[in-house]
Amino acid sequence: MNDVKQALTDFTRRYCEAWQQANGRGPRSEELYGVPSPCITATGEDYVFWQAQPFVPHADLRGVEKALDIVIRQDIHDFYTTQFAGDMTVTLGERCFTLVQTWSADDFRRVQENQIGHLLIQRRLKLSPTLFIATLDSELDIISVSNVTGEVRLETLGTSRYTPLASGLGTFLAQLTPQIL
Repeated sequence: MNDVKQALTDFTRRYCEAWQQANGRGPRSEELYGVPSPCITATGEDYVFWQAQPFVPHADLRGVEKALDIVIRQDIHDFYTTQFAGDMTVTLGERCFTLVQTWSADDFRRVQENQIGHLLIQRRLKLSPTLFIATLDSELDIISVSNVTGEVRLETLGTSRYTPLASGLGTFLAQLTPQIL
């Protein structure tokens, strides 16, 4: 298993263990209630409990590459195709954000469409290409990975402003702390 796949798998395990310790059950989501997924382990009145599942069948972000005539870094392919899981709330230092995951094959198609839109805007603004991996409460900021350097950064959308967070995606994932709400 490569660095990013292992780091994501390890973080997801830590996240699920934190939920188990805090609540006596695995992760729970109200937002994903009613949305089909191989991750669902139980359904409540208006929520689902979930557990990460292997990303099957094998896929990658070639649709994004083909749409934009771009080559995407392997670590970003690996981030999005290691597992199906619910989004995970995390902290890094003082920052709290939501790590984007794919919930199902249908959700993977939606994520690819959103990545295409993000990259098209960057291309139109003549910005260096990044792919998002997390969202923040602020609609102006995202956590992204530079497709050129692999650096993980806090990026202000539509601008060239960013703050470096980690030299690579595996390192970044290893630094995260689960945030159980």
